[in-house]
Amino acid sequence: MKKQKHLDMGEGRSKRVSFLYWVSRINWALGLILPQATKIAPVLTPIAAVGLAAIVFFGAIFHIRRKEYRDIGVNIVFLALALFVAIGRF
Repeated sequence: MKKQKHLDMGEGRSKRVSFLYWVSRINWALGLILPQATKIAPVLTPIAAVGLAAIVFFGAIFHIRRKEYRDIGVNIVFLALALFVAIGRF
């Protein structure tokens, strides 16, 4: 079975960079949920949302540079959601 190009997220990256990418994604997800849910430093939630929005924006740029236009829609949806959380929590 031929591997689809748009599903190969590790292409052009080392294993270490891919690992750090996924660790940062998990940390940002926890940063969005935990501060508000635990009521410990809830100001961190919008800060994490802004950081996640920046990462998603640069991910869209990455897809544009690789001519993966089909994948940009997902980035736009996540960017809108992250900005919605950031604006709603500030």
